[in-house]
Amino acid sequence: MSTPPAVSEDATVTLTTGGRGRRPHRGTASGRQLLTALTPYLFVAVAVGLLMLLTYAPAANMIWYSLNNWTGFGKVDDFVGLDNYIEVFTNPKIFAVFGVSLYYFVASFVQMAIALYFAALLSFSTRFSNFFRGILFFPYLINGVAIGFVFLYLFQPGGTLDTVLGWFGLADPPQWLGDSSIANFSLASTSVWRYTGLNFVLFLGAIQSIPSELYEAAELDGAGKWAQFRFIIFPGIRRIIGLSFILAISGSLSVFEIPYIMTSGANGTSTFVIQTVQTAFQFRQVGLASAMAVILLAIVLIVTWLQRKFFPDEKVDLT
Repeated sequence: MSTPPAVSEDATVTLTTGGRGRRPHRGTASGRQLLTALTPYLFVAVAVGLLMLLTYAPAANMIWYSLNNWTGFGKVDDFVGLDNYIEVFTNPKIFAVFGVSLYYFVASFVQMAIALYFAALLSFSTRFSNFFRGILFFPYLINGVAIGFVFLYLFQPGGTLDTVLGWFGLADPPQWLGDSSIANFSLASTSVWRYTGLNFVLFLGAIQSIPSELYEAAELDGAGKWAQFRFIIFPGIRRIIGLSFILAISGSLSVFEIPYIMTSGANGTSTFVIQTVQTAFQFRQVGLASAMAVILLAIVLIVTWLQRKFFPDEKVDLT
């Protein structure tokens, strides 16, 4: 009697499962592992591609335009090198408008002080705190063009502000936008009203992230509100204050909406950005305007680097 041939274990599995027990191909497994490893980079590649397309490519074009004498029409083929940059630094009418930015720079510290005061005040238990938070943040939600028109009617002769001041006996108010000596103060105060809400939300969020146990321990030690602000709140939000300082510098150098809508840069209110736009689209000197934009970008980056170098972020341990 003959003995049946031996059947291997793999063959038995194949016959009983219809081939489902067959081991996967090594090439397929390695391909899946490679796809899994590349998946995060594929998602990042989309974001990086959009960043290159919408940010760095236009910036590179702007640098190329700044090296040419281009009117905005036709080919960019009149290479002039650094002549546009020399024109910016040697023409007093161009570079002198940075003095207007000082008004907005000072105003940014005013709005930071107001925002910090109300953020510290409303971080404690206060009646109608949510209502006041909404009031402070609401101006930041309004479009800048709408704010410009609202304050344009407010500051115009015989407007709302003059009417209110007339109730208190001021019969001859100044020309808020027509007098060059006070026009920049009026525009800077408009910026304070608009952007205080942004700093307020940043400060309030940072204050609320501080553990409540620190306030309770300070109250048990007899510390008042000023002591809590000085030794707990201010050190705890130092990084946010540094961020607001950077935003204040860049914002004061790149002011555009409010002075352009309300005065169009007249009466000594022209900012560097307004002059850049007028140089490009009114005088058709796109190459010179591109050089001005590059210089503004360089100034903002240098000032930010200096601020980060001399006032670095310090990890504060409040415990």
